[in-house]
Amino acid sequence: MTASNDSAAQGTSTTLATTGSTGSRRPVARVSVLLYSDDFTTRDAVRAAVGRRPARDVEVVRWHECATADAVISSVESDRFDILILDGEAAKVGGLGLARQLKNEIFECPSIIVLTGRPQDSWLAAWSQADLAVPHPLDPIALTSAVATLARPGVPTA
Repeated sequence: MTASNDSAAQGTSTTLATTGSTGSRRPVARVSVLLYSDDFTTRDAVRAAVGRRPARDVEVVRWHECATADAVISSVESDRFDILILDGEAAKVGGLGLARQLKNEIFECPSIIVLTGRPQDSWLAAWSQADLAVPHPLDPIALTSAVATLARPGVPTA
């Protein structure tokens, strides 16, 4: 049995799924993710780490990849995404500066995860106004946890 409704808080689509023999219901957040990196191997690593189901109650239904900052800005202005994952190590325009620009210029900007160069760069992530940061080298558990946290309705963000 499945019923759909929209979550106004995050803009995510929520589906109630019946699980197990107990018939208990839990909401499943269905999210679309924009992924920015100029490096296709980083984009591949992020998609592989997050997968289709980063958590039991979170499903990624759409990935949109961008290799330039201009493509990110255009995509965010013209389409709706639930989560943006921005590579802070991208060449020309890094994801940290881009995150700050989007948070300051886009009305109701989606939640943002930045990929930082190292754990010591957490202060840069705070400056960027990103909601969460995951350092390189990418840890699949940290990345899936970040996506799942931001996908769940009612989670406060920065």
